[in-house]
Amino acid sequence: MAGRTQPIRVVHLITSLNVGGGQMDLYKAVTRFDPGKLASVVISMVTPGKIGNLLEKRGVPVWSLGMCPGSPHPLALWRLTKMLRQFRPHILQTWLYHADLLGYLAGRWAGVPIILWNLLQSHMDFRQYRRTTEVTVRLCAHLSRGVKKILVNSVAGIKAHARLGYDPGRMVLVPNGYEVDRFKPDPESYQEVRRELGLSPDTPIVGHLARFDPQKDQATFLKAAQQVVVEHPQVAILMGGNGVTAENPAFARLLRDHPLPGDRVRLLGERHDMPRLLAALDLLVSSSAFGEGHPNVVGEAMCCGVPCVVTDVGDCALMVGDTGLVVPPSDPGALAQAIGEALSWKDPERRGRGQAARERISRRYEINRITARRESLYLELAARYLPPGGN
Repeated sequence: MAGRTQPIRVVHLITSLNVGGGQMDLYKAVTRFDPGKLASVVISMVTPGKIGNLLEKRGVPVWSLGMCPGSPHPLALWRLTKMLRQFRPHILQTWLYHADLLGYLAGRWAGVPIILWNLLQSHMDFRQYRRTTEVTVRLCAHLSRGVKKILVNSVAGIKAHARLGYDPGRMVLVPNGYEVDRFKPDPESYQEVRRELGLSPDTPIVGHLARFDPQKDQATFLKAAQQVVVEHPQVAILMGGNGVTAENPAFARLLRDHPLPGDRVRLLGERHDMPRLLAALDLLVSSSAFGEGHPNVVGEAMCCGVPCVVTDVGDCALMVGDTGLVVPPSDPGALAQAIGEALSWKDPERRGRGQAARERISRRYEINRITARRESLYLELAARYLPPGGN
């Protein structure tokens, strides 16, 4: 920016730095920004987790407010305000609802010139969560005219939050970006994962990879999978994600209610080898009931050349286009029928759809182009709202 000799200072505030979609989006953006233009600091409301460690290894400073998950801390606002006054950021970018509210209040008190929010959800079913989540969202809607811009990762998210009362004039679409060089077809992983799971080389694998959460609706997927394994007894069902283990009582109860043959299902829990795991799938299923914006697992599977069956939630249908299949949410019968249809595709059609899926993500959502869009927005806002030449 003309006349400025130092990078724009940006603080990113997020609810946690455990593994999650928003956390990975933050990591991918911050580690790709031009450090000569943007100097980034990341603040986690709770103790930094795995993503915090990864950021620090990449040289990004990571701070913590020391809050306990799910428990408001009376000193958190004071701590954050103090941190902001010490670092004096030009931009405060918040990620996820509770960080939006806390960041807005602290940012205003600390005199941060540019406060930005990120919205990563679409239509939420607040009945599934603590009352404080809905209260936080309603408060943010009321306060939304006090931020400079609201970055939203989906068209559906813009519409849903406008209905909630967020200022539509401040919302700008910045979809998630995908690492097409990291997530890619991998014939070796296709066979290696089958050997590791004790499956034959030609076993079709249907994957459902998502944290255990009402939004992800594992119950609908399990009901659909019960029908699928009857009609396609050769198929293996692979489920993974934080909390997707027999040791989780709530998930174990779902498995008891919707049992699958033990030799047909594999539970992996949280994994950190997603590129090779996704490349081993024949089909990725997203059964979310509500709330999705631009789900990373769908985009990453498409990068790996894996066709997807998704529910029509958030921008899932927009993401897959005609490369996959889309069904209504919370409809096990329709989901089972779509999975069965996809499993019946001959190899040429499956490969063709997978290649088209990868090309679609590369063309629309390649990570470096999306990061450049976010970086350009920051610089444009700095040019508009910061005094020229100031540091």
